[in-house]
Amino acid sequence: MKPKLFLSVFCVAMVFIFYRMQNFQHEETMLDERVHPFDSTMESNEDDSKIGDLPRGIMQSQTDLEMRPLWFTKTLDKHENNKEHKYLLAIPVGIKQKQSVDFLIKKFLSENFTAILFHYDGNVDGWNDLDWSKNVIHISAFNQTKWWFAKRFLHPDIVSNYDYIFLWDEDLGVDNFNPSRYVKIIESEGLEISQPALDPSLSEVHHRITIRRKNRLVHRRVYDKQGSDNCSSSSEGPPCTGWVEGMAPVFSRSAWQCAWHLIQNDLIHGWGLDMKFGYCAQGNRKKKVGVVDSEFIVHKGVQTLGGSSETKNQSSKGKRDNTSRKSKQVPHRLAVPGRGRIKSDARVEVRRRAKFEQQRFKERWDQAAREDKVWVDPFKSRRKEHLD
Repeated sequence: MKPKLFLSVFCVAMVFIFYRMQNFQHEETMLDERVHPFDSTMESNEDDSKIGDLPRGIMQSQTDLEMRPLWFTKTLDKHENNKEHKYLLAIPVGIKQKQSVDFLIKKFLSENFTAILFHYDGNVDGWNDLDWSKNVIHISAFNQTKWWFAKRFLHPDIVSNYDYIFLWDEDLGVDNFNPSRYVKIIESEGLEISQPALDPSLSEVHHRITIRRKNRLVHRRVYDKQGSDNCSSSSEGPPCTGWVEGMAPVFSRSAWQCAWHLIQNDLIHGWGLDMKFGYCAQGNRKKKVGVVDSEFIVHKGVQTLGGSSETKNQSSKGKRDNTSRKSKQVPHRLAVPGRGRIKSDARVEVRRRAKFEQQRFKERWDQAAREDKVWVDPFKSRRKEHLD
């Protein structure tokens, strides 16, 4: 009987001691938090440690690219209240394309877009005579590409207030394009990544999926057994379906959050990115990536950095079914190392660098896929679906 009594007392004593220790630790923790409220090392407060000793009420985690007046104006209140739907146009520009860019920018600004110009030729003052120039943001870096600018100046935290980001080239004709109608279409169709279709009679076409289909609103795949890609109803990925080209992509806020991280800091030409954009489509790329036919554009095929800035002659335009990687033209906004005079054979060097970067990007993707033991390719084993 005594051993059982002793054991019971011992157990009660241990429970009491354990309770007191836990209570003491809790009191110490609470006291420490009251004395040093910003010294918590809990994982849930990891982000708080980045902002130092600021009170929560003063923190603003988002920003935008809207310019603010230096003084009060009569139109300030109206300007502030007209911000329900915000869209961003970001475009690399050179002074030789001033006329076409002027027409494009005017069309977007009239639809309440915010615009940012990336000057790859260093000439910013040459745009000052245009009425809208003071209402857009100008960023200049000599001989840099669209993807170089985007990686450095379009961080998701900066553009998170914009519903859609239009990351376009400068050599695009927009006579048959309305930005507001385009936005309504991609919203209604649930397209996270999109592009306007190309007028095949006037455009330089690299892939058949970008060609406009008359009497259609949008299309999401192409059927083409003539090209090297052999696109059919059983095709599961780019460039047959779930794909847009890099000349005029439009990203939703969520898609850009992903796509920005896909852009490699040192691979400035962007070759190979378009083949992986579908992974940023927030779901099935065959449904959430598409080409808008009713709002279409002209791809003029102007070569600027590393080549002539003149529009190619009419014989070089028209229907071009260059679906083969070997016949694909060089992207038009490419950087040439150095700040010296561009040589006549610079396009050859640019193409060599771009193809090298494309291979390097593929190697990085493959390595990342192998090393990430948790990641599962969402498109590798998905059952075939028919969607046109």
